[in-house]
Formats: sequence, structure tokens, C-alpha cells
Amino acid sequence: MSQIVTDDNFNTVVLQSAVPVLVDFWAAWCGPCRQISPIVDELSQEMGDKILVCKCDVDEATEIPARYMIRSIPTLLFFKNGELVHKIVGATNKQTIEEKLKSLLN
Repeated sequence: MSQIVTDDNFNTVVLQSAVPVLVDFWAAWCGPCRQISPIVDELSQEMGDKILVCKCDVDEATEIPARYMIRSIPTLLFFKNGELVHKIVGATNKQTIEEKLKSLLN
């Protein structure tokens, strides 16, 4: 299950995570966001506690999307040890996301 991140809890949840983190920046009105959401949820279940999957609603949180210059959604940010290491902008396929996540586990 994905964890919701906001401006208030982002630093604690994402940047201080002991495991790699995928943050899905999305909005309810965004068609491509709804398209990749099931893929992100599926990967969250498949990879279990090896990774943390979070969702950030850009209509609710404004500080975090601005900090990471999120200009279009969906945007997926991949963090390891509190550092941004990968970024995918736009809808993509499961294999691409999975490869990025697996690269964080090495």
C-alpha cells in the first residue's frame, strides 16, 4: 500500500527512509496519473518492504513539488539514502519503473 506524503511529512518519510523510495507526484484530475497508479500500486505490493512507495497529490502539497521542480504530472522520483537518483516524467510502463527500482536495491 502506498503512503501519502505531504509538505509536512516528506522529509521524515522520504528523506530519512532506511529503504529506497519511489514518490509518485499526481493529481485526481490527471488521466495519465490514473493510468500509472495501478502499476505503482502493483510494484509496491510485489517489492514489499524492500522499497517504500509514496504518493504526493500536487493539489494538496505545494512546497515539495516546487522543491523538486515538478512541472508536469505524473512524475516519479526515486530516492536512495535521502538523495534523488532517478526521475521519470510522464506515463510509462511497468518494466521501466521496475528496472529503476531494482537498480536502487544494489
